[in-house]
Formats: sequence, C-alpha cells, structure tokens
Amino acid sequence: MKFKHLCILVSALCASAAAAAAEPKLAIVYDAGGKFDKSFNQSAAEGAARFKKETNIGYFEAQASSDTQSEQVLRGLARKHMDLIAAVGFSQAKSVAKVSKEFPKTRFVLIDGEAPGANVNSVVFKEEEGSYLVGVAAAIASKSKKIGFVGGMDIPLIRAFSCGYAQGAKATNKKVEVFSNMVGTTAAAWNDPAKGGELARAQFDRGVDVVFAVAGGSGMGTLQQAKEKGKLAIGVDSNQNYLHPGTMLTSMVKHVDNAIYDEFTKMKNGTWAAGTTHKGLKEGGVDWALDQDNRKVVTPEIEKKVNEAKAAIVNGKIKVIDSRVTGSCPV
Repeated sequence: MKFKHLCILVSALCASAAAAAAEPKLAIVYDAGGKFDKSFNQSAAEGAARFKKETNIGYFEAQASSDTQSEQVLRGLARKHMDLIAAVGFSQAKSVAKVSKEFPKTRFVLIDGEAPGANVNSVVFKEEEGSYLVGVAAAIASKSKKIGFVGGMDIPLIRAFSCGYAQGAKATNKKVEVFSNMVGTTAAAWNDPAKGGELARAQFDRGVDVVFAVAGGSGMGTLQQAKEKGKLAIGVDSNQNYLHPGTMLTSMVKHVDNAIYDEFTKMKNGTWAAGTTHKGLKEGGVDWALDQDNRKVVTPEIEKKVNEAKAAIVNGKIKVIDSRVTGSCPV
C-alpha cells in the first residue's frame, strides 16, 4: 500500500515538473524611454503583467538605454536560453536583426519596428489612423483653429503621427493650421520634459490651443504646460487622460499592451509564428480614449464626428495616408 502511494506521489511530482518545464522562458526589453515612461514602454509592461497575472508565468525584464546596450542585453538574455524575447521600440530593430541570427532557436518579437529573420515577428502599428481620429477631435475642440504637435525624435515614425493628425484635422476643417515641432534627433529626445514644455509654450504663444504630444517622457512636459496655460492636450500610446483631467482632450492609444500579451500567449500555447503583424483601427491596434477623465471635455459633436471617422476608416471609406510609405504628407 505504501509503495502504491509512493508511486502516485512520484507520478504527481513528475507531472508537476513536466508542466513547469513546459512553461516558456520569456523576457521583455524596454527601450530608452524606460518601463515607467507613462506611455509606450509602460503599456508594454502592463501587457506583460496581465499575462503573468492570468497565467502565473513570470518573465525577465531589462532596459536598453542605447542601441549598443540593446544588442548586449538581447544577447545576454538569449544566452540564458529564453524561448521568446520581446524588444520594445523601433530603436532595437538592428539589434534584433543581428542577435536573432546568432541565436536561431530563440524567438524574438520586435514591437514598433521591422527586422528580418525566420525567428522574428515584427509588430507594427498604423499610427496614422489613430492620429487621424485625434486630429478630428482637435479641429473641433480648437477655438483658435490653430493646433499643435510636439514629437520626440525626428524620425519617419513620429512624422507619420504628425501627418495622420494633420489629415484628420484638415478633413474636418480646411482652415485649421497645424504647428509641428520635434524635441531632437537622438534618443535623448524621449527624455527631455523641459524641452517638451518649452516647445508647447512656444506654440501656445502663437495661438495654438490644442497640442498633441508624441514624445515619450518629453511629452510629460508638454502635457504639464497645457495644464498650466489652460490649453487642451492629447496624450499618446497609453491612455494618459488621467494625468491632467480637465485639460486632456483625449489620448491616441496604441495597444502595445495587447501586442505583448498576445505574443506571450501565443508562445505559451505553441501558436507563435514569425513574420510581420500590422495593427490598425480594424485590428484593435490603435484607438482614441474616452473615459471619466475627459468625458466633460469631449462634446457630443466631437464624439459623434470621431466615431464616424473611425467607422469610415475601418470600412475603407476613408484612406489615411502613411507618410512612411509615400515619403511625404499630403496636407
């Protein structure tokens, strides 16, 4: 009888060990903006945390403050025999392309950029579609018909945000003027809230009364400046409405959280595949945010017009131009 119980116990332990061994080894690497940027990286972190909460499967976390460091961090994690490493941010594209070749048995997911490789899945977003929606909202909310855009690093990705924003605004009111400035041309542009605030203040001095901040940590300065000046601001990536209720018109949400959650889940379920995944309005990759924090600022007209534009983009009646593809902005 004792022998029988021992066999049952050993079998149970073996089954438990096998289940533990089957759990994927996962990792996430944040870019220079950092895990707590209240924007892009934080959204990624929230997706990973949701996965852990639901599955009880943990993951390694790291931050890459530069392109060189990204390569070192990714290589270090691959050497630990990770099953899947999520690299957050387009700036890690070259590192993913290089390290994925060195470690063909490790799978990589690159968020917000594209990299080649039979063991790489690139997740890219149609930022221009979400930006179009907040451009519609800005054009209606603006009393001066002068709206602003403060971008972080001057690159095609951020110019795509700006272009989509301008398209939405101009389609709503051709007389709207759009003022656009970038914080800088290096990775430091994501972490300069003082410069973000300074650019917003200069735009306000020119008559702008709604500003869209797409600048990571630098955008915090833009949003703060809007609050101090009594102007309206639009957040990005994460829902930032809660930061300054009353002066936040809305946020252009990019569901990086869902992207991370989905990739980790696919790895767990054995359905992960390499390639390129495109996420726009139709795929639930981008959207605008309406909640208790901006409900009083969003008029029925704004809500109606934005949702009409959203439906038209989803069903193909409105085609939003991606300036990364065309090389220029049509407005």
